[in-house]
This record gives sequence, structure tokens and C-alpha cells, in this order.
Amino acid sequence: MSGVLPRVVVIGCGFGGLEAVRLLSKAPVEITLVDRTNHHLFQPLLYQVATAGLSAPAVSAPIRHVLRKEMRRGNLTILQGEVTAIDAARRRVVLDRADDPGGNSLAYDHLIVASGSTHSYFGHADWEAHAPGLKTLADAFAIRARVIGAFEHAERCAEPAARDPWLTFVVIGGGPTGVEMAGTMTEIAQHTLRGEFRRIDPKQSRVVLIEGADRILGTFVPMLSQRAAEQLAKLGADVRTGCKVTGIDADGVTYEARDGETTTSHRLAAKTVIWAAGVAGTPLGRNLAAATGAQVDRAGRVVVEPDLSLRDHPEIAVIGDLAAAMSHGKGEPKPVPGVSPGAKQMGRTAARNLLRRLRGEPTQAFRYIDYGNLATVGRKAAVVDLGVPGLGALRFSGLPAWLFWLFAHIYFLIGFRNRLTVMVDWAWAYVTYERSARVVAEPPSVAPHSGF
Repeated sequence: MSGVLPRVVVIGCGFGGLEAVRLLSKAPVEITLVDRTNHHLFQPLLYQVATAGLSAPAVSAPIRHVLRKEMRRGNLTILQGEVTAIDAARRRVVLDRADDPGGNSLAYDHLIVASGSTHSYFGHADWEAHAPGLKTLADAFAIRARVIGAFEHAERCAEPAARDPWLTFVVIGGGPTGVEMAGTMTEIAQHTLRGEFRRIDPKQSRVVLIEGADRILGTFVPMLSQRAAEQLAKLGADVRTGCKVTGIDADGVTYEARDGETTTSHRLAAKTVIWAAGVAGTPLGRNLAAATGAQVDRAGRVVVEPDLSLRDHPEIAVIGDLAAAMSHGKGEPKPVPGVSPGAKQMGRTAARNLLRRLRGEPTQAFRYIDYGNLATVGRKAAVVDLGVPGLGALRFSGLPAWLFWLFAHIYFLIGFRNRLTVMVDWAWAYVTYERSARVVAEPPSVAPHSGF
């Protein structure tokens, strides 16, 4: 039967790819889903893994388990592999696996590319070694080791002056991820590690959030950005806006601060720097553009048609963070934000348009439905900006926003077990301030100058 069915290849099992597969599995098509990992990741809570609040299984689940119902329909094949190239002329996806040096390829009649995004250091690739970003579970484990390890290094320092760089944590980027990381790291220092060290007082550590724009959370209205900044300051974080990073090395960060017409250069000694300032499409986006003649924007995202397909290649759709997509609703088209609801909606639209093509029907332009923005700042602190049909904007902050954020994220988690695990872990952390996932597999590779 598979020989007569249209062959659909979906690259990536993030939010967009997952939604596309779930819809297509109900149709008479043969689907092959390819992902470089074996798990689906709930990225909005990945920072909780990085900051030892949750374990990896709480925010991820094996792809085969997530799609077990779809697998039973008999038209879905799941492969773990790295897609290295797309041959649009021959309609083949090229795979290169570690256990198969020669690689292999998959033929397709229709292709949905949802390979997501990676870190962008704005032309400074050398910064990555000193300021890791947060996109994968491996990233989260590495950041956790750096954060926890910094306190251990500080404990080993004989001289108080040598401890300061280890007890200074810098987060670059004031978007939701940066704000959430800064707030949580402040709580770790102020509460979680209290009384666990002899030579150092974790409460004396500093968490500095650096943002190039004039305010944090730039996608929120100014009022909520101000509330978030106030809540971070109340927690103990140092928020510095209007600051452009000019250098990052093993010993700290150099940045330029604007004050009216004056710009001054500053040096901040810090051994732990987290990058949350920029994202770019995966390298597969540029490969696809070269193979199809499509355009990419400055962030490496593929420019798509209104129906999410590629010009001259209607059999290929690009969705999620890899797509430079526009929402075609009322009025002028607007850019689609790189958030999980956008990826989910694109996945469903791409799948429906694929089925329309198979039926000989015209495709429909993508329209993004904006349900609002959420960002947590820390314990009992968050900001919420919702669009309520018939009521307009609903905006609030503080404890009510934090509770709303908490239950919204639990609701959208992958499965019942994950929801239960997160509820238990968060309830325990709320009562005790403890973080249950502080174990690290390996110590940080950088050794301190302890003076021993």
C-alpha cells in the first residue's frame, strides 16, 4: 500500500513538526518523520532544567511514545538521524548518521521542514565557548554544570577577591528566556543554596542581566516590561538596559552603555555567562535556499510564500523557527513571532495545505492567532499579556500572573506523567525553596586559581 500513497517527509519533531504529523497521520499518505534526537522537547521550560528546577524527563518525552497513537494507524515511520542536505531537484532528503558513514537518503513527494533554530552570536562565533545558549537538553545540562560549578569553584578560592568572578553571573539578552534565567538564578543564590557552604555566602553573588534595547521583554507593552524589571530588581537581579556587548572571554564581558549621547565602555568580571540574545535558523535553512533558489533573511530563516510553501517548489513547506513567515489576516501582513503557538499553527496549516494540494484544491494563506505573551520572572512574579476575544487586551503581573503562567505551562506539557511530575516538583520547591535536579554528571572543565 505504501507504494501508491504520496510520500511525505517531515524534518524535525518540535512543536510544528509534531502538529503536522498528528494531522497527516489521519490522511492517506505515507509519512516519514526524521529528527536528530529521540525526544520531543517542551522548550518553554528548558530553562528549568538548566537551573536545576526540573529533571530532563519532566520537559521531554521519547518521540515514539508521544506518537504511539499515530504509529498504530500504520502510515508513520520515525527515524533518528541528521539531515545534512535537501536535493530539491531529485526530491530527496540526505541523511548522514554516525553509524552509517556513507549516509542514505529518503525520497519524498511532499516535504515539511521544521528543523528549528540555533544560537546567533551576531558574527562572533568565538563567544559561544564562553557564553553557551539554551536550545537543547545538552545545552541545559552544560549550563547547569556551569552554574552549580561556579559556586563550587568559589568555595575553593582562598582569597575573597578571587571568588567574586565566580559569584558573578551574567545573562545576555532581555527576552523571556533571559528574564526567566536571571530570575531563577537569583533565587538559587538567595534561597536554594543558603547555608550549604562554609567559605562563601551564596547570597553575596550577583546576577546581571544585560539587554541592548532600552527595556527588557521588548515584545510586551512598556508597562509590563517595567513591571518585570521591577520584579527582577526586587528579587536581587541587576538589570542593565541600553548596553551593547562588545566582547566575551573566559574572564568576563565587555559592553558599551548608552547614557543619552554618551557611550562608555565597561568591563564585568564573570566566570559564568549565559547567552539569550539571538537566534538563527539552522544551517539546513541555507542549504534548502541554495537548492531551491529561496531567500533567507539575516537570521538564516527561509522566506516562505503566504501558504508557507517555497516559490517554485510548492511541494516544500517551511515552518516554525526556520520560517520567515508572515501572518495574513486583516490589514497588512505581520511577521509571525518565534513562539511555540506560532509553530503549532504553522504545522497544522502546512499539513492542511498539503492535503488540499492532493485534492486539487487551492491552498490557504497562513494566519497567526495571537493568544498573548507570558513570561515568568521568579517566585510569585510574572507578566501576562493576553488577547481576549470581545474584551481586548488583558494585562496583569505579580502573583496572579505567576499562577496563570504556571497552570498554562502545565496544561500544555507533553503528557499526564510530565504534568504530574512538574506539579509535584514545583509545589515542593515553593514550600522549601529546594531545587530537585542539582546533580551534574561532570564538573566544569575550567579550573579555578584557588591559591591552594
